[in-house]
Amino acid sequence: MPKTDHPYIYLNERCRHYGADLVAVSKTRTIEEMDVLYRMGQRVFAENKAQELIKKAPAMPSDIKWHLIGHLQTNKVRAILPYVTCIQSLDRKSLWEKLQEEASKSGKSISCLLQIKIAAEESKFGWIYSALTELLASGIHHSFPNVVLEGVMGMASFTDDMEQVRAEMKQLKFYFDQLQQTYFDRNPEFNTISMGMSGDYQIALEEGSTMIRVGSLLFS
Repeated sequence: MPKTDHPYIYLNERCRHYGADLVAVSKTRTIEEMDVLYRMGQRVFAENKAQELIKKAPAMPSDIKWHLIGHLQTNKVRAILPYVTCIQSLDRKSLWEKLQEEASKSGKSISCLLQIKIAAEESKFGWIYSALTELLASGIHHSFPNVVLEGVMGMASFTDDMEQVRAEMKQLKFYFDQLQQTYFDRNPEFNTISMGMSGDYQIALEEGSTMIRVGSLLFS
């Protein structure tokens, strides 16, 4: 990376090359730090915690698209809906039901990604793929019209073994392809594969990611 370039410029170029979107993960960052990226053209920011997103959104320009990428408790859904553009961490049926309930009450739709567990760590959240497909086979997604499913999200294992990381990302791409063909073939909105972070975004892009979530590299 050229030393004179801000990491944002380089990452934007990488994303354009692969036809992917860049999401700036701004957890723990100040409004001033975020404003630097905003002035460079970044318009999509993500937070891990609902409380932090709710606090920051009113303090930043209104044209920002906010994504929630962390585990979302059902009791935070109502509070976050006025601010969030996409919830990437739809990982269980109870959350799906609550999102539908609150979105319907407010007369709006909410975009979501299905978070699928691909990592070896037990601590990682996400659907077990077989449980997800069993649910989709029942047609449940047609019962939640206010929850717009736009693709999948996954987090690879936190490891130095990049071959393991690549294998897990290949798995997520395979899951996406299967879901798209089996349950969403007539839905052009189901087109997003969100995978790849600061330490593995290049592998993610090579393996078909359409959206990378980068934090530390952008704010270093």
